[in-house]
Amino acid sequence: MPGRRNASLKDPELYEKLRDDGASKEKAARVSNAAAKQGRSEIGRRGGSHGDYEAWTVPQLKQRAKELGLTGYSGKRKSELISALRNH
Repeated sequence: MPGRRNASLKDPELYEKLRDDGASKEKAARVSNAAAKQGRSEIGRRGGSHGDYEAWTVPQLKQRAKELGLTGYSGKRKSELISALRNH
């Protein structure tokens, strides 16, 4: 997606960095928009960390996929689940 700009993104540069670091599209957009609105230093003070998906178990990944409304995840391997979660 380099070079492509989304009008709803308030900080496209931060969005791209977060995506490159493995954040899902949803999370990258949420964080970049909040950072643009409130300032990057303010966002860094908030808590909240779920850890890397690689550290999650397959049942945890499937539960997260269910929470996000993804479909077709029941037969996926761990790496496929992680990819689906990051790219939803």
